Amino acid sequence: MSETVFTYAAPALKFGAGASAEVGYDLLNLGARRVLLVTDAGVAATGHPARIAEQVSARGLHVTTYDGARVEPTDESMAEAVAFARDAGPFDAILAVGGGSSIDTAKAVNLLTTNPGELMDYINAPVGRAQAPTQPLLPLVAIPTTTGTGAESTTICVLDVLALKVKTGISHPRLRPILAIVDPVLTASQPAMVTAASGMDILCHALESYTARWYADFDAKQPEQRVPYCGANPIADMWSEKAMSLLAGAFRAAVRDGSDGVAREQMAMAATFAGLGFGNAGVHIPHANAYPIAGRVRDYRPEGYPAREPIVPHGMAVSLTAPEAFRFTFEAAPERHLHAARLLDPSASGDGPDVLPTVLAQLMRDVGIPNGLAEVGYGDADVGDLVDGALKQQRLLATAPRSPTEEDLASVFRASMEHW
Repeated sequence: MSETVFTYAAPALKFGAGASAEVGYDLLNLGARRVLLVTDAGVAATGHPARIAEQVSARGLHVTTYDGARVEPTDESMAEAVAFARDAGPFDAILAVGGGSSIDTAKAVNLLTTNPGELMDYINAPVGRAQAPTQPLLPLVAIPTTTGTGAESTTICVLDVLALKVKTGISHPRLRPILAIVDPVLTASQPAMVTAASGMDILCHALESYTARWYADFDAKQPEQRVPYCGANPIADMWSEKAMSLLAGAFRAAVRDGSDGVAREQMAMAATFAGLGFGNAGVHIPHANAYPIAGRVRDYRPEGYPAREPIVPHGMAVSLTAPEAFRFTFEAAPERHLHAARLLDPSASGDGPDVLPTVLAQLMRDVGIPNGLAEVGYGDADVGDLVDGALKQQRLLATAPRSPTEEDLASVFRASMEHW
């Protein structure tokens, strides 16, 4: 019997220039008195978290700031944040100010300061034990300072498990922030490469959710079996299509000129819309492939990111196999792949599997994304390990419109060594 039900959920949303200045009022209305603000050192250096903390304090709330969130969080960095929160608490609300790394760290802190156990108890199977929280979580308010991750809208918390060299996550509806405050002004200081990588994350969120397996193509579920990612559906489609339309006009302009306020606002709106889409429909092969690409990095250090450690930023990692992944999934829904290509580039011509990959590769080149896996340090000898890491992301692969075999994934990785 096929599924007949899809689900949709989202946080409350406040959007617009200056919206972040109102968070003290919002926290007060949530009944908060003691607030933990979670951010990272790079975001803290912009002054935004300190300004926001002062505005919250002006409402009579007590604010404790943790600025040790790691860019691309690990199990170790999240454990440190949890330990800080346990020592400094108790709190009755959590405020995340930063990119996806800070917001995801705040989600982990929220989970493990309100529920028993350790990270591995809650990490998705087969890496972890995939337990569900048994206790209510605190209200979490998220203020993104980068445009891309969608973490302010989703139920997902992503991290690297260092001992296993794998990127994985925790997924549960209770992790979703109760309020997302999107203030485009906060993104103006993003370096060009951060804007490019974050923008590719937005784009892949929209594309993957739009091309995900249709919700009615799954087997029917019992109520207790429902998960946040239910497959493509009419509501998620609406958000994803609008996000792609916004990206078509704003992405290149935002990378070219970070002071372009209109482009910044449109990118922030695209990120929000894409998050509202994929946070319910789900993502698939490019995101599954991104986890081992980021988790097994050796010595790649992108411009505009902290130089102290090698990283392949999440949005960049997602994009590196996207053209070939969509070439592979084309036959499952040709009309969706072609429609998406023309939303991104109205001049795109043709009707075959190369149309969307060609549009993506040109966009990646225009915004400065590396030319494939080889440019970030991978070669054919790494394909086996990359495939093994992608296969661990069964929660994501289950949403793919065409189920990949081990050899299918290997072909996608090999073909993604260079794109142009």
